[in-house]
Amino acid sequence: MSRENFRVALVQMSCSADPDANLDKAATLVRQAARMGASVVCLPELFRAQYFCQREDHSLFDLAEPIPGPSSERMSAIAREEKVAVIASLFERRAAGLYHNTAAILEQDGSLAGIYRKMHIPDDPLYYEKFYFAPGDLGFRSFNLHAGSVGVLVCWDQWYPEGARLTALQGADVLFYPTAIGWHPAEKAEYGEAQYSAWQTIQRSHAIANGVYVAAVNRVGHEHGDVRGNRMSGDGLEFWGGSFLADPFGRILAQASHDGEEILIGEIDLRQIEDTRRNWPFLRDRRIDAYAPITQRFLDK
Repeated sequence: MSRENFRVALVQMSCSADPDANLDKAATLVRQAARMGASVVCLPELFRAQYFCQREDHSLFDLAEPIPGPSSERMSAIAREEKVAVIASLFERRAAGLYHNTAAILEQDGSLAGIYRKMHIPDDPLYYEKFYFAPGDLGFRSFNLHAGSVGVLVCWDQWYPEGARLTALQGADVLFYPTAIGWHPAEKAEYGEAQYSAWQTIQRSHAIANGVYVAAVNRVGHEHGDVRGNRMSGDGLEFWGGSFLADPFGRILAQASHDGEEILIGEIDLRQIEDTRRNWPFLRDRRIDAYAPITQRFLDK
């Protein structure tokens, strides 16, 4: 049976110090995206709060919640009411003292299609995620939704071709990357343009190498990790937005600004995937017999 094309929405939003207000805003934006014709809507990484990983603070573990839990149930109700699938990136409390950076994938009937736990966890200045998140243990996954097959990876996963390839090999038509990435203000003038270009280029390369669509969904705003008035000193992070959708040829179909809230809508053309892979048969020509060393940390000589 032939499959049909479907539309996706990338929700680029800013986040305040009030988690409940952020959830309300996200709910409104998901409804808007659904009424714009989207079948699958993706929110940015950890949208319920400002990016709290700018510091190591044990009290911030209180932001975590189980899945299913309050945020996923709120989004589940909207998915059911609007008949739209939703990808919601959440701070998951799996057990006492065990937390993950997790994306909940909700079907249009409100059911939980599955979760993806972020596999690659960074530890850089103002991105102290290893303090908060255990690495994902579910592997790379593709989810067969009513609209089509989607893969979900999260932020730092963007830089790793292995994750994109393994997800695409499971049949994903589009790779979604909920994201929270920005500039250190002191570095922006010198490195900002190059950093954004590299971020976009690596993800466009995933689209080309795998013959899939790639949707990168970032937040905007200058944040200090302010959560309920608990503000961090220093310059903070300027989240660079720039969310985009790329086709299997790596072309940018839609791109958001660096500083505004936007809903990007794009169509996933399944025929484009077929045609691109026929002309660039990278999956056919892979030398799977020669790739065993990829599982080693480094090839010492």
